[in-house]
Amino acid sequence: MNAITEVKTDINAQIIEAFNSRHATKIFDPERKVSDTDFETILEAARLSPTSFGNEPFRILMIQSPDKRELFREFSWGANGMMNGSTGQLGTASHFGIILAATGELMRAGSDYLQDHYRQVKQLPEEVIEIFNGAYGKFQAEDHKITSDREITDWSGKQAYIVLANMMTTGALMGIDSCPIEGFDMERTTQTLAEHFGVDTAKWKPAVMFAFGHRAKDPEFPKTRRTMQDTVAWF
Repeated sequence: MNAITEVKTDINAQIIEAFNSRHATKIFDPERKVSDTDFETILEAARLSPTSFGNEPFRILMIQSPDKRELFREFSWGANGMMNGSTGQLGTASHFGIILAATGELMRAGSDYLQDHYRQVKQLPEEVIEIFNGAYGKFQAEDHKITSDREITDWSGKQAYIVLANMMTTGALMGIDSCPIEGFDMERTTQTLAEHFGVDTAKWKPAVMFAFGHRAKDPEFPKTRRTMQDTVAWF
């Protein structure tokens, strides 16, 4: 076995070990904080994540203040510990946040927001922007038929999940635990974001919450998944 093969084999083993170790952590050790440097790496993985058409229809809201976290406690059953008799991820996570999904106001084909994104962020020439507008317009109207505000926001949410998956995988490879959280009241969360965080909820809606830190204890039960044969079909 040559050096390149050895390195590749080692990387393969590290990836599988990280995924086997990763679990949806419900209670973190509040005394063990993720370092700023490590979490910056996790956020950089989020920033560099792929999104459909490269439109980046997401933003990340980090909520580190205990008082700010408490604003979500009453209606975030997936993060408030009600299912395990603890203060939950809201009370124990080193880092807690929400990924916001862009609404139709921003992500409808031809929007001013997207034209600015293509020019300022992607730095595309005008002739390429014209091609993007046509292709993305067809994608929305004909290919996937996502034209209503709800449909476009849900599409943005799909991109947010790509981002969160990359954040969690990065964390797992670094020995940092995480939990994706969907157990919250969408309407009350949206209202709280508008009233207490200055979020323009006509443009941005909550997609998913997340928590990072170090587990307080190992899972009680082993990881279970379907077999590869039941998961993947080859043709």
